[in-house]
Parts: sequence; structure tokens; C-alpha cells
Amino acid sequence: MITSEQIRAARAILKMTVAELSVASKVGVATIKRIEAVNGIPPAHGKTIDQITQAMNLAGIEFIGTPHDRPGVRLNK
Repeated sequence: MITSEQIRAARAILKMTVAELSVASKVGVATIKRIEAVNGIPPAHGKTIDQITQAMNLAGIEFIGTPHDRPGVRLNK
């Protein structure tokens, strides 16, 4: 599981807009905005988070840590 902060950080590293992440992950813009609006573990279905995670992984992002132990992101390009 990843946190909303990790998603925001990953988008910032990639200079990716919410719209671009929406296309890459096949998750709606409104859903991504709702996920990013909170802190901590996002209020979303596991499948939705998996789609976002996979899109970010394909773009070169590695999510590190856990939500409770040093969550972060790393660029693997």
C-alpha cells in the first residue's frame, strides 16, 4: 500500500499532471484528485491504487518504505 503523499511526490518527480496520470493509469481525474487531497493511506479501492502504482512504476517510479515506516519514492531511470 502507498500513501497519498507518495503519489503526489511521484507526480512531482515526473512532472506529470493529474490528467496524464489519469490516462496512464485509467483512473478518473476526479478520483486521483480525491486520493491526493488526503494524507496517509488513500480512501480508494485496492484495484485503483494498483492501477496508479503500475502506471507510476512504468514511468520509472519505485515506491519505498511502508505507510508507517519511511514511505518515499525513488526515480529508477
